[in-house]
Amino acid sequence: MGDTLEFNEIYQEVKGSWNDGRLRFSKQNVVYKSSKTGKVDSIPAGELNQAQWRRVCLGHGIKLGTSSGHIYKYDGFRDTDFEKISEFFKANYKMELTEKDMCVKGWNWGTAKFSGPLLSFDVNDNAAFEIPLSNVSQCATGKNEVTLEFHQNDDTEVSLMEVRFYVPPSQSDERQDPVEAFAQSVLSKADVIQATGDAVCIFKELQCLTPRGRYDIRIYPTFLHLHGKTFDYKIPYTTVLRLFLLPHKDQRQMFFVISLDPPIKQGQTRYHFLILLFSKEEDISLTLNMSEEDVERRFEGKLSKNMSGSLYEMVSRVMKALVNRKITVPGNFQGHSGAQCITCSYKASSGLLYPLERGFIYVHKPPVHLRFEEISCVNFARGTTTTRSFDFEIETKQGNQYTFSSIEREEYGKLFDFVNAKKLNIKNRGFKEGMKGKIDEYSDSDEDQHDAYLERMKAEGKIREEGNDSDESDGESDESFNPGEEDDDIAEEYDSNASASDSSDDGDDSEDDSAKKKKKAKKAKVVKEKKERKPRKEKKQKDTGGPKRPMSAYMLWLNASRERIKSENPGISITEISKKAGEMWRQLGKDEKEEWDTKAGEAKRQYDKAKKEYKESGGGSASSSKKESKKSGGKKEEKKRKSAGGDKDKDRGGGGNDSFKSREFIETSEESSSDSDHKSKSKRKKQKSEEEEEAVSTPASSEEESD
Repeated sequence: MGDTLEFNEIYQEVKGSWNDGRLRFSKQNVVYKSSKTGKVDSIPAGELNQAQWRRVCLGHGIKLGTSSGHIYKYDGFRDTDFEKISEFFKANYKMELTEKDMCVKGWNWGTAKFSGPLLSFDVNDNAAFEIPLSNVSQCATGKNEVTLEFHQNDDTEVSLMEVRFYVPPSQSDERQDPVEAFAQSVLSKADVIQATGDAVCIFKELQCLTPRGRYDIRIYPTFLHLHGKTFDYKIPYTTVLRLFLLPHKDQRQMFFVISLDPPIKQGQTRYHFLILLFSKEEDISLTLNMSEEDVERRFEGKLSKNMSGSLYEMVSRVMKALVNRKITVPGNFQGHSGAQCITCSYKASSGLLYPLERGFIYVHKPPVHLRFEEISCVNFARGTTTTRSFDFEIETKQGNQYTFSSIEREEYGKLFDFVNAKKLNIKNRGFKEGMKGKIDEYSDSDEDQHDAYLERMKAEGKIREEGNDSDESDGESDESFNPGEEDDDIAEEYDSNASASDSSDDGDDSEDDSAKKKKKAKKAKVVKEKKERKPRKEKKQKDTGGPKRPMSAYMLWLNASRERIKSENPGISITEISKKAGEMWRQLGKDEKEEWDTKAGEAKRQYDKAKKEYKESGGGSASSSKKESKKSGGKKEEKKRKSAGGDKDKDRGGGGNDSFKSREFIETSEESSSDSDHKSKSKRKKQKSEEEEEAVSTPASSEEESD
């Protein structure tokens, strides 16, 4: 037998809802920690005086009682756990784990017994049900009945509103009304908030961020009363989970945060956090409305009757003493500016994120508290709007994601070191560890524009480009050109016109000609590139004369079942038939589908056979040759049409000029005819001289080439 026993997925009932957690039995104490809230219940082993093993709705449960009158119930054990726990209790707690049966007869007539904080309704000495009196919010009496009303829990789908007990009149003792006695027993242990008596102290006009406004806070022994101009809130100390005292980034203000479960309500709005804002310079002198003996006896030196100091210190000190919980303050984390928080945005508003020793808390709108044990992983993401900021994402084990954006990049190194030291799972750890040194380099300078996130994106882009280059290397070889070949082409072009350029008389004309030749060479290069490209692949033409492809098993079944679907669903549309058929096909069994699979296979074999015979008979090649001939014939016809159309246009143009002439043209035609004849003769002479020069220059160039 070990020193401890631990159990996971143990449930505790809280106002009608089951909250899971972990339970540990040790020699010193019994500890239960809720997975939802992180609240820890610790029961010293010396205070245990009762232990019962019971059959409950979630398997088996344990009911523990203490000498101070508290009752703790934990459910979710297995039947095999009884022997283990019983031996552990005997060896370490020196007490028996007794088995107790519950009454399941369903009777509504029995005996009401008050045992500590529980009201037990027994039938034949077996408990039918038990009511924790701390869940009672109000108790009303009638003639012969008592009505109990209960606190509501937002986490439950169904809540118990009230229970009525019929109390028969007593014949033996007439001095005390049994109905009043029953009600007094309930109220003595019930969590009924009544502002009776004087407040321990009052803080006037405190600034509250959630719920927003200024409130007078009245401190009572069992609850906190917020009195505002519009709303009042009464907060029992039993609903306070945690207290936080957080310094503002400006070092002149302080946040005092009270975490509540269940939250306070205003209509449909729930406030899980009460946030007070104080100025450090504001002081107060406080006198408690109690005698010094009562203060000493109740608070054991934590408070004194007369106190003075900063306002936030007085409020936090009084709350700590009354709630009996520790105040959480920021740990060793320090940001780039020396503050213990980070400026960021959550959702639509800006606020402050505080890295704590065991979690993160964000204030103030909306407040968020995340414990390390409920965090699955964190992620550092690049800012969406600018490269000078980044986002910090937190994912919980329940699947929720919280994104704190617009964090200055100078905070990255500090925050990463903090997360790494707390051993949280970093989602993109591989990238960030490589970037850590780079972040430290620019963290001291605002002018340095080096961005580690940008470097990461560039590196990924290079990897993608290298992959694309290797894939497209074959395609690029088709379009690439050889610089040597281009130079040779250009040289030949100049050589062929060398004599013409030398024989020209004017230097300016030769320069213009050379410039024109260069332009022509560039154009020729572009044309050459276009010619070297591979032609586009033409789509394969369907062979209309070949056998048709076989249908799949589903299509064969659909053709056979279409009429049946129409008859079963009159008026159904074509699209609805396909949907209905798809659903029916998915619901068919393997045996039914095998029948259609065999039919589809037979159709496939027949198709393959017919296709083979069709190819052997030359069906596919004949059709392709016909198509090619059609294409070539079509191209020739198009060329003929174009040439015929051009000749017709010329004939039409010539006929039009000869057939019709205006008077002015007739008068001037004789004068202009002599000029035109003279010009045509000169043109003919020039053409003859150029042909003679070419004839002379051609053999000379060929002789040079041969040499």
